[in-house]
Order: sequence, then C-alpha cells, then structure tokens
Amino acid sequence: MITNQTIETLMNRKSVRKFTDRKLTKDELEVIVRAGQQAPFASQLYSLLYSTEGSIAFNAPIWFVICVDAHKLERFMKLRGWDIVTNDLTLLLLGMQDAAYVAENMVIAAESLGIGSCFLGEGSLNASRIRTLSKRFELPNRVLPMVELVMGYPDEDFPTRPRYPLGFTLFENKYPELSDEDVREAMKMMDDGYLEQEYYKRYDAKIKREDGRQDDYTLDNYSWSEHISRKWGQWAKSPNALLDTLKERGFSLFKD
Repeated sequence: MITNQTIETLMNRKSVRKFTDRKLTKDELEVIVRAGQQAPFASQLYSLLYSTEGSIAFNAPIWFVICVDAHKLERFMKLRGWDIVTNDLTLLLLGMQDAAYVAENMVIAAESLGIGSCFLGEGSLNASRIRTLSKRFELPNRVLPMVELVMGYPDEDFPTRPRYPLGFTLFENKYPELSDEDVREAMKMMDDGYLEQEYYKRYDAKIKREDGRQDDYTLDNYSWSEHISRKWGQWAKSPNALLDTLKERGFSLFKD
C-alpha cells in the first residue's frame, strides 16, 4: 500500500484509555486546535471548550467538548442585519459535520505529536449528559454539546483495532446487494480481530443483557458484532427525551 508519514499516522491511530501524568503544553494545545480549525467547514458552526480541572475520563489531562454553535452565527448575522430563517434540522446536520471535522483534525494532529486521544460517545446521545455539559460549561442558548474528547500522553501500547474489509466499505457507482455471505465475512473479520486483542476485553465487554435474558457469552467468545448488536438492539428506543433536550437548547425539530 502507498504510504507516507501522514498515512502512517492515520493508520496507527487508536483510542487510548490510560494516560501518563504529563500535561499538554500551551503550544501543544494551540497547535492541535489550530489544526482542527483548518478542517473544511460549511459555516464554522462549532465552538470548542476544554477543561483540565476535576475528574476527567480515564484520568486524561485534558477534556474537550466540541459544540454545534448557532449562537455565534446569529450574533454576526444580526450585525449584518440578517435573521436566520434556515430550519434547525439543516443547521444541526451542518453543525454536526463541522464539529466532527474539527474533532478529527485535532485527533490526527495530536497523534502526530505522540499525544493519544479517546472519543466519549455519550455527549451527543444522552439527554441527561447534554444538560450536564450545558450547565458545566454555561452554554448559551443555541449551543449544543456534540463531541467529547480526551487527550494526553499514552501510558499503554497495543495494536490498532480491526476494521471492515474494504470490499464491505467501498462501493463503485452503486450500493451493491449484500449477500448473507458478504455480511458474515465482514462480521468474521471484526469478530476475530476483536477476540484476538485481550486489551479490549477490559473496556468493551458488557456481557449481561439489559433485557435480563441469559446467554452463553463470556469474555472469551463475546464478539464485536454481538457487542454492537446489543447497543442498538437495546438502547434509546424513543427519541423523545433527546428531542426535548434539543428544544431546551433552542433547537426545534418539530414541524410548524
């Protein structure tokens, strides 16, 4: 495969959940954020907050919260004599892209400096977490927490996590009709790679079913595809709590 230093940085990146006590310098923080700012954007519909105080996930030295931000957009449009008429769903979808772009650029910039990172998924999925983050960072109306990210110097080393085969990901001209064999092949690649890495059993294995049913899975055979299936086969059946929280933050997704 063609490679260079940038590609190697991308290929070697993995989530880190154990960090040394070494803190990021001001220069490291600023260059990581500046690299994030150079991502492509629709309208820079984001803001970036951080903290080095209190309890941070995995005892990381720094914690970022990247938000969808329509507040700043409204402020400068007002100075131009404009009001936003675009619907909130469109703004949220564009803002989600902007938040994701800046976060990914930051992660790769950090990786190139030897600084590890881990995304925390709950911030954009859990209504209670959104309220907690909004209060913690005193977010104004029309600012929505979207991406939580911790960083620091790794205190562990392990192989990169498996990924789907390219044939299950890259489709030319049209989406193919996937056979059960195609799906099983992709599942096997992920499951075999997952089970080979003892490291991930500490963090990813949640054997007990939330519906109370018993099964035969243990730490030795609990696979990636079972883990992912349990997430989306048991969680967040109703969007109502999340929709209510979005409305509290100033984003209305309901029809007029």
